Amino acid sequence: MINKWIDFFIPKASEKENLIFKSDRIFVTVFLISVLANLISISTAAQIRIVGVGYLLFANAISTLFILLLFKNGLNRNIGAHIYLGLHAISFVFQAWFQGGLESPAIASMFLLPAVAMLVIGKKGALCWFAIALFWIIVFFIYEQTFDPIVPQYDLSKKSFFYFGSILGSTVVIFFILLVYENGKNESLLEVQQKHKDLKNTQKQLIQTEKLASLGELTAGIAHEIQNPLNFVINFAELSDEMLMELRDELSKDIEERNSSLMDNIIDDLSSNLKKITHHGQRASDIVKGMLELTRKNTGTKELVNLNELTDEYLRLAFHGLRAKSKDFNADFESILDPKLPKINAVRQDIGRVLLNLINNAFYAVFEQKIKEGSSYMPKVTVTTILEKGNAQIIIKDNGSGISEEIKNKIFQPFFTTKPSGNGTGLGLSLAYDIIVKGHNGEIKFNSEINEGSSFIISFPI
Repeated sequence: MINKWIDFFIPKASEKENLIFKSDRIFVTVFLISVLANLISISTAAQIRIVGVGYLLFANAISTLFILLLFKNGLNRNIGAHIYLGLHAISFVFQAWFQGGLESPAIASMFLLPAVAMLVIGKKGALCWFAIALFWIIVFFIYEQTFDPIVPQYDLSKKSFFYFGSILGSTVVIFFILLVYENGKNESLLEVQQKHKDLKNTQKQLIQTEKLASLGELTAGIAHEIQNPLNFVINFAELSDEMLMELRDELSKDIEERNSSLMDNIIDDLSSNLKKITHHGQRASDIVKGMLELTRKNTGTKELVNLNELTDEYLRLAFHGLRAKSKDFNADFESILDPKLPKINAVRQDIGRVLLNLINNAFYAVFEQKIKEGSSYMPKVTVTTILEKGNAQIIIKDNGSGISEEIKNKIFQPFFTTKPSGNGTGLGLSLAYDIIVKGHNGEIKFNSEINEGSSFIISFPI
């Protein structure tokens, strides 16, 4: 029944912003509970024959409904709440006077004012009405200490019935007010939990999008890189075919006419060519394997990883990927690899993603600087591996524009990016941080100076 009245004053069809809508419905609910409590209390006033209090309670109920009607037609909620609380404060003061001052239950009812204010207008309003309630209690106390105690203006033989009705009514009202508060809190909590769940799902989708974007950037680089070993395989295969024809011609001669030294040289060259074909075939196979690792679902399984091979491979893949993406892009790059660097136990696929992201960022930084400074600027990216104090380190250095002091503490935050809209999601460095620090117990840090460049240092414990 009460829900029908709530829907009348604040119908669901008028819902605009969810939190405001919920607050408005709590406001209406509390007011309707107040109307009901006032109407029930009229029977108590009638039993003990306090006609004036009965009129006050009826006036409270009617004025509360009138405020709700004004609210339905556009009255500000805070203004309506203060009018309502003011009328009830006046009512409680008169009730306390009729019912015996400090010994009246109406004095205790004063503290319904801040409770209702907390629900309908918030903490500041509750503090204001707490002070008002406290003020009137002190006024009654001082009055009764200065003059005679206030005499109750009702049949004292029904005092027990009056106290029972008043305390029972106050208890019911407080319970319903707390119930409204609890329901509102639980609904808000469920809403926050749902939003958190939706945010987690969105984050997963964005992370997957970032991975796919990285894969797209790699495609052109992989095509270029795989073409090089395939060209070698084709060239050495054709050369070997010519050598075999030459060997066949030599073998077709009589034994006395054959050139044994030439035949030995051809066989040695064929053996060398086959080794080169195997080497470059394996190189192409490794590139394809790396491609498949990036596209495959991450199992999180760690294995021994050669950081030198991985770093060199992704440096060239990133360069050729960006070259294919932008014909204007060009930069010098160099890999300085420590031959004594031991293999580390890591998820190869994840480390590859980190390297690809950081190297892409470095190339992007030098490309942007090249556009600013023109032909006098020589862009360069250097990737170094080194064994430092028991840690395997990868250092990715560029001579780009550098990172400003204002954003240095933000670059590892999710969704933060300095790239133009559409050029970056802001998830790359955040993912890199999680992979290195949380996934591999490593460390990722950076040094940067404006117009001098940046260095990102990845450390893995051995």
